[in-house]
Amino acid sequence: MGRSNDSRELSTLAGIRNVVFCAAKGRPFAERKATIKAIDPTRREFLLENGYKSHYNRRRETYPVETILRMARKVIIDCDMSTDDAVALAMALFDPRLDVMAITACEGCVAYEQANSNLQAILNQLDPDRYPRVGLAAPVEGAPAIGTSFLYGDDGLGNSDFPVSKLQHTHPSEKVIIDLVRANPGEVTVVCLGPLSNLARAIQRDPMLPSLIHRLIVTGGCVEAPGNVTPAADFNFYFDPQSARKVIQSKATISLIPLDVTTKVSFGLDLMQDIPGVDSRVGHFLHQILPHTFRTYRQQLGRETITLNDAIGIMALIEPSLFRFEEMAGDVETHGELTRGATIFDRRIPSEWSHNMEVALEVDTAAVRQEIRNRLAEAGALTRRGAE
Repeated sequence: MGRSNDSRELSTLAGIRNVVFCAAKGRPFAERKATIKAIDPTRREFLLENGYKSHYNRRRETYPVETILRMARKVIIDCDMSTDDAVALAMALFDPRLDVMAITACEGCVAYEQANSNLQAILNQLDPDRYPRVGLAAPVEGAPAIGTSFLYGDDGLGNSDFPVSKLQHTHPSEKVIIDLVRANPGEVTVVCLGPLSNLARAIQRDPMLPSLIHRLIVTGGCVEAPGNVTPAADFNFYFDPQSARKVIQSKATISLIPLDVTTKVSFGLDLMQDIPGVDSRVGHFLHQILPHTFRTYRQQLGRETITLNDAIGIMALIEPSLFRFEEMAGDVETHGELTRGATIFDRRIPSEWSHNMEVALEVDTAAVRQEIRNRLAEAGALTRRGAE
């Protein structure tokens, strides 16, 4: 099955990193420097030093600088603020192809108060050049007494206990989502890396919202893979199945990134040698939270490798060509004693349900694994102390 127009567009976006440099190529050095400075002053030195090597510009295409600026994807990232969310945010916040307009916290891996604290801690530690708007989590009614502290620590970030001060002038996550999508109709991609509570609340308040979202990328669900919290369900859909169903049944253009692909991309302890050094903000942060995850995966799961499901969700946004998607008709079970949160797909011939999402069924594991390393390395270079 061929890729959608949107997937082809996103694949083109994947060339921006090298295209930025190529757009100025062939001009006198002074002019190239001025062009790069006009693109983004905060990344000027990094672009000049590294040149954004050719592995991103697979088709050797070049574009005018104005086109590159227009192509930056407006993004809202909604997540429950545990370790793999932090890795995903470290990738996204420093990627020149993304305009991260907001980060919204939701309850899930940690309770809502801890999610809000972790959101501020992550931003404090990463300290991006442009701070996104933030949205605060609220408790989920009827949420099960389940969490991931056995893997990510009591605070969700490896028991790092980062100090934070109280945020001022805060808004609920669903309000931030509504405001930004309404202000930029058809332009904002919402990436949901945790339970879908915030987006369901936003749709409840603004039923027209799904038609105004450019694209909705959701990490969650299972097609043929087993669940990771019950035999039938992944954590995100199990935690709040009613919200998952409301979102899946909406009119949004949905790309689902299920456990079938996220669990195929694993990382061994050698990742710790490849992530940025502690002389960068990103590296210093990751070196504080990731060792705990490697340790608990070994102690609790008997595994020498870890998965970073939410980082795979970001990769589906910036490198969709590394995934194979298929249009499918799906729904979420909300009440089953054994199947709460299970993702059900109508694969009968002929199907009686209408297709309502594209689902990632295959992934180039080696390429995605390497690209995650690349994204973190560049984030580290951009946040190296003394290099700003």
